[in-house]
Amino acid sequence: MIDDAQYPPLSPASTGLKARCPRCGQGRMFSGYLSVVKQCSICNLDYEFADSGDGPAIFIMMIVGFIIVGGALFVEVVYQPPYWLHAIVWLPLSILLPLLLLRPAKGLFIALQFGRDAAPGRLAD
Repeated sequence: MIDDAQYPPLSPASTGLKARCPRCGQGRMFSGYLSVVKQCSICNLDYEFADSGDGPAIFIMMIVGFIIVGGALFVEVVYQPPYWLHAIVWLPLSILLPLLLLRPAKGLFIALQFGRDAAPGRLAD
């Protein structure tokens, strides 16, 4: 049995964005780029509850899409550069931004699940 007094509540934003354990704030949340560990190496929190689904990917696609499309439209209207310059600027950004933002977003979703004690929905018996 885990003593909850030993682990005061931590901010889901601070632990999730840093990819740290939502209970102790020290253990690693991921074993690879997006693979969630089985349990925390410090406090032994079981990550069985962690199922972020497609939520982080959807949010990141929306945010990055807004940034890329808005930026490309702004640059086109104001500066009117050639299309090859658009490709040099916006294609790498459309690849790098999701890769940089997906891991912190998934960590935030998992930390929020832990903080809110979220579980899959069940039908009443």
